[in-house]
Amino acid sequence: MTIASPPELVTLEAIRAAAEHLRGVAVRTPLLPVDELSERLGVPVFVKPESLQRVGAFKLRGAFTLVRQLAAEGTRGVITYSSGNHGQAVAYAAHRFGLRSVVVMPETAPATKRRGVERWGGEVVLAGRTSVDRHERAVEIAARDKLAMVPPFDHPAIITGQGTAGLELVEDCPDVRTVVVPVGGGGLAAGVATAVKGLVPEARIVTVEPEGAPTYERARAAGAPVTLEHTGSIADGLLPLRIGALTFAHLTRFADRACLVSDAEILTAVRYAVDRLKLVLEPSGAATLAWLLAQRGGDVTGPVVAVLSGGNIEWEGLQTLFAGSA
Repeated sequence: MTIASPPELVTLEAIRAAAEHLRGVAVRTPLLPVDELSERLGVPVFVKPESLQRVGAFKLRGAFTLVRQLAAEGTRGVITYSSGNHGQAVAYAAHRFGLRSVVVMPETAPATKRRGVERWGGEVVLAGRTSVDRHERAVEIAARDKLAMVPPFDHPAIITGQGTAGLELVEDCPDVRTVVVPVGGGGLAAGVATAVKGLVPEARIVTVEPEGAPTYERARAAGAPVTLEHTGSIADGLLPLRIGALTFAHLTRFADRACLVSDAEILTAVRYAVDRLKLVLEPSGAATLAWLLAQRGGDVTGPVVAVLSGGNIEWEGLQTLFAGSA
């Protein structure tokens, strides 16, 4: 029997190189203090709002890193499968390099995310409701049209690019002791954890998922990625059926805790961000804030930095969310 060797993890050096290529492309998002939470938890608390990133989410970092690589190899067009934010990032990166882009999205994708893809010249194809539906359709189109695939999370270049958020985080808060990061497919969490642990080994990495999509928590319990039968949450960007194999390997090495939040807690966090922080977050982008607001797990060692992953939600979407909680 052949025993598969463990996947090779991305390095801190690779993340630093990606950061150089992202200069002038990715916004260096700030760390913002959250005084009320700092007082409540008894430690300094900051948020890193990737909602202020170009295309409204952290996804630009990884997508640009991989599309740049593919463009250098002579690719004429790219394709991806995405619930929205990664698709927008791929369309933006392809536009920068003069490449054709196709984004396969779920039939339930919010209009704002579809328009975000189209704004940068991306061609939207709707397919089913799950990540499996999107992936299968994207593979078909890629083979037919000879397009290069840009996976949303389970690729070294994607993880490397997302890790640049972790570099910035440590540069701005070198004594950070707890980093809270959301998990969908795991690309952001894997990259940030790799960068943070490489620079501040004593820092703890806390991952947060919706209760209705515990892909990492289940994989952590099983010791390997598992495919969920279904996922469901208002956090539409955190709903893959399975965490990536490579992202799981990074989190196995670097993550310290896996936590869940309810949709009610996420909704509370979205409202809190608007009311107190003056930030617009989509539900997926508010998961880490939801965990902090819920004060799960007792004491938190500080300073704490929570990554707010995205803000792609339109006014009508916010109205619908808030009306449901009235």
